[in-house]
Amino acid sequence: MKQVVKKASFIASVCMAVLCCMSCGGSDDPVSPVTPPTTPDKPSAKMPISISTNITRATETAFESGDKVGLFVVNRNTDGSQAALLTTGNYVDNMLYTYTNVWTPATEIYWKDNKTHADFYLYYPYRKQVESVTVMPFSTKANQSTEADYKAGDLLVGSTLDAAPSTEAVRIEAKHIMSRVDIRLKPGAGFTESSLAAANVKVSLNNIKTSATVDLATATATATGQASTITPYNDGSAYHAIIVPQQVAQCNLITVNVNGRDFNLPKAFTFQSGKRHTFTVTLDKTSSGVNVTIGAWENDGNDNGGSAIKVKSEE
Repeated sequence: MKQVVKKASFIASVCMAVLCCMSCGGSDDPVSPVTPPTTPDKPSAKMPISISTNITRATETAFESGDKVGLFVVNRNTDGSQAALLTTGNYVDNMLYTYTNVWTPATEIYWKDNKTHADFYLYYPYRKQVESVTVMPFSTKANQSTEADYKAGDLLVGSTLDAAPSTEAVRIEAKHIMSRVDIRLKPGAGFTESSLAAANVKVSLNNIKTSATVDLATATATATGQASTITPYNDGSAYHAIIVPQQVAQCNLITVNVNGRDFNLPKAFTFQSGKRHTFTVTLDKTSSGVNVTIGAWENDGNDNGGSAIKVKSEE
């Protein structure tokens, strides 16, 4: 019995010694490598959306400091197909951008992510409220005798489709949607340069609609409303007007009044979007009319010339 007790005591002592060794040898034992916790991927840095423009304005050759445009951004569908431009509910709706050597948004906007492509739609001049992107109302002034009223009709619309996310500016080509008319007067028989310059001259374009609806997605304008008479802007060398694209039926399209006497150009004409139509009018007191030549802003390959008829006055 005593031997059994001694054996049990010995075994207990050995166990205690082993436990002590295990608890005291911590610093010298090899340390198992600790696996750090998994760090979630950092989200990609947001890329701000910036734009640049390339235009040929009807009245100018470039944007001016302080010009304001509206921008719509429509993200592509997940399969890459094009989504429709809406009046509201797009990724970006009618964001104001102001030009001061670069385009600056009213509020910083960002790409959705680094892979979703988008379509960009731009228009000028900016308006706070766009009633419809498919039938946006727009009008030119009937009296364009001042430079400001003449330039106010210069509507620009542009788009860049399927743009990939980038830190580079999205380049948008803006095109003028209206039609431009230049009327130049030349002295003919009975006139000289000096007598024509000294004369009281008034020029008008007749039977012209000044209102339109504009589709920003297709960059097209449709003339609406009643026709009226346009008074063009005289810059000292020619008379200029911005016209809504339209077909005008046969009428006295242009009237030049010199010291109370009218010279009329009877003509049917189609004013085309993005075209400049130049009418060079040679005034002749002794003939039945004036010579008119028309050159398109972009050459349409046609000779659109005609003759004007002097209105007889009672003498």
